Amino acid sequence: MTGLRELQRQRVHDAISTAAIALFLERGFDEVPVTEIAAAAGVSKPTLFKYFPTKEDLALHRIADHRGEAARVVRRRAEGEGAVQALRRHFLDGLARHDPVTGLNDDPEVVAYHRMVFFTPTLAARLLQHMALEERALAEALAETTDDLTAGLLAGQVLATQRVLARRTWEQLAGGRPLGEVEAEAVRAAGRAFSLLPAL
Repeated sequence: MTGLRELQRQRVHDAISTAAIALFLERGFDEVPVTEIAAAAGVSKPTLFKYFPTKEDLALHRIADHRGEAARVVRRRAEGEGAVQALRRHFLDGLARHDPVTGLNDDPEVVAYHRMVFFTPTLAARLLQHMALEERALAEALAETTDDLTAGLLAGQVLATQRVLARRTWEQLAGGRPLGEVEAEAVRAAGRAFSLLPAL
């Protein structure tokens, strides 16, 4: 019974998310009222807010799905593997998968989604809040093997590195450059960027 209930919750969650993103990309985040999203998803407004507490959450949950990822990579790294080495490997793996979070995905909806997030002020501000939480979580994971100051500084550097790399890659794709060309450059850039971080 619990499994069926959870499956139903996931279906409702996905229906709301799909309706919201489609409407946002069609008309713009600020132009779509929550009531319209609820109607398109076939749920009530109160039900929508049970799944997504704010309108911004409707747009950013795809990014929020990666919450705590960097900290998990550090904690689950192989014995003898450095934290920065593990984070570099994870980012390169993401590029190889064309994970949208790396910026290396030329699906028109993904490109448009990033444009919406980057250029909608309320979403950009909320994204900074998300990054701050990620930085704190990563710092806590790093502090398990080093001092607090080093952990905090490195966490900020790592996440800034990933953010700059992803934005740079997205801008190249959004500008019309072919994926294969951009991918080769993104891999080189990631290798260089992570080599500039202190080893830990």
